[in-house]
Amino acid sequence: MLHSDANDQSTEPFQSGSQAPWQGSEVELYQEERQSQEEPYQEERQSRRPNQGENEYWSEVPSYELPREEPAQAAWQESPPLWNTSGKLSVAPPVRSSARGPHSVTILALTMVIASVFGVGLFAGWTFNRNASGFGPNGNSLLTGNNIEAAREAAIAKVKPSVVQVNVTAMSMMGEQVERASGVVVDKAGYIVTNNHVIDQGEAIEVVFADGNKIENVQIAGNDPMDDLAILKIDPPANMVVATLGDSSALQVGEDVLAVGTSLGMTETTTHGIVSALNRSVPEHHGPMIPNAIQTDAPVNLGNGGGALADLQGNVIGIPTLIAIDPRFGSPADGVGFAIPINQVKRILPQIIQNGSVTHTGRAALDIISKTVDASLQAWDDLAVNHGVYITEVDSDGPGAQAGLQQGDVIVGLAGKEVDNESSLEDVLATKAPGDKVSVNVYRGDQQLAFNVTLGELQAG
Repeated sequence: MLHSDANDQSTEPFQSGSQAPWQGSEVELYQEERQSQEEPYQEERQSRRPNQGENEYWSEVPSYELPREEPAQAAWQESPPLWNTSGKLSVAPPVRSSARGPHSVTILALTMVIASVFGVGLFAGWTFNRNASGFGPNGNSLLTGNNIEAAREAAIAKVKPSVVQVNVTAMSMMGEQVERASGVVVDKAGYIVTNNHVIDQGEAIEVVFADGNKIENVQIAGNDPMDDLAILKIDPPANMVVATLGDSSALQVGEDVLAVGTSLGMTETTTHGIVSALNRSVPEHHGPMIPNAIQTDAPVNLGNGGGALADLQGNVIGIPTLIAIDPRFGSPADGVGFAIPINQVKRILPQIIQNGSVTHTGRAALDIISKTVDASLQAWDDLAVNHGVYITEVDSDGPGAQAGLQQGDVIVGLAGKEVDNESSLEDVLATKAPGDKVSVNVYRGDQQLAFNVTLGELQAG
C-alpha cells in the first residue's frame, strides 16, 4: 500500500509485490533486519489506534495498491530506502539485473535520443536569444527589463535639449496674461513647431531653451489651423539642438513613449506611458477634427501642448495637443491624451517654409456643407430617417456635385461604413485620401440611392 502521507516515517515501508531477489544468507540477513524494524512499529500502531467512540482519522487515509509486477520486471528495480528503529536511513543492497543486455541497449538508445533533443533545443534557444538581443521589424531594439531604464534615460537626454518653452503674451479682460506652453526645434534654420491654439491669440511670443537662453519677438512662419499646428521662426543660436523626427506610421499599440514639455509651468518635465491607440479622430474644443491622432496614457498636462511625444530611441513621433475631459466632473480624464502624428508635421513643414502657408492639406473631402440629423430636423424637413448627415449646400464644382449629390440628401453611408452624424462622416473621410473612389449611400425623400464619388482635397484655411 502507498498512503497519502508516504513521507511520514510512521507508515509502513514500501514493499514490492514480488519476493526479494537475494539468495542464501542474504535472504536470512534481510529478513532478520526487516523483522527487527517492523516489531516496534507494530507495537506503536496498536498503541495509536483510537479508543471506541473517538474520531477514526486513520481509516480515512486514502490509499491505493500498486499492481503486482512479474519477477523479471521487479528484479531490475531499485529497492526503496528503509528506516531502522534508530531513525537512520538504511539502504537495501542494490539489485543486480538478470537481463542486462536488452535493457541496457534500450536505455542507451533512449539516452541518445534525449541528448539529441536537448542539444537541438539548446541550439534553438541560443539562436532565439541572439535574435532577441538584436533588432525588431521596425529597426528598433527589443528592450528588456534589464536595460529599459537606461534606454529611457538616453532617450530623454537626446530629445530634451530640442524642446523649448513657449511664452505667449495675450490681452484679456483681466489685462495682460502670459500663457506657457511648449515647442520643438524641427529644422536647423531655426523653425520650431508648436500648437496653433497656443499662439492663436498671442500678442508677443518668447521661447526659452533648455540651457536658459531666451529669444524674444519670435515670428510666426505659418500655421495650419486644421491640424492645430503652427511653425515659429527664430535666428538659430549657437549649440541649438534639432530634434530627430521619427516615423509615426511605424508605431504600435503598447509601445513605450515619453512626453516632454512645460507641464503646469514646470519646464523640462518628462512623463512616461504607452501608445494606447492609433488613428483616433478627435475634435478640438470649438475647433477642427484632428485625424489619425495618437492616443497615449503618458500624462499630458496643461503646458505640454506643442511639446514632444518621443519613442525610446529619442525620436519625436508626435506633438501633444489634446487631453480628454471627463464629462461627469468636467475635469481632465486621467491617462487619455492625444498627439498629432509627426508624419503630418513633416508633410506641412516644407509647405510653410516655402510658401508661408499650407497649400495641400492631404485630407479627403466631398466639398459639401452639412449638419447632423436629429429628431427636430427630421420633423422640420419631414425626413425619412432620424440619423445621418443632412446636406445643406453642395459646391457645384466639387466631387459630390459631380457625382450627383444634391442639397436635401441625407448621407447614411460612406465607403461601406454607417454614417450617423457629422463626426462619423469625418471619421471615415479621415481614413481616405484625395483621389480615392468611394460609394455614398443617401436618402432622397423616401428613396435610397447610391453614388460613386472620387474624393477631392479639403481646402486649407
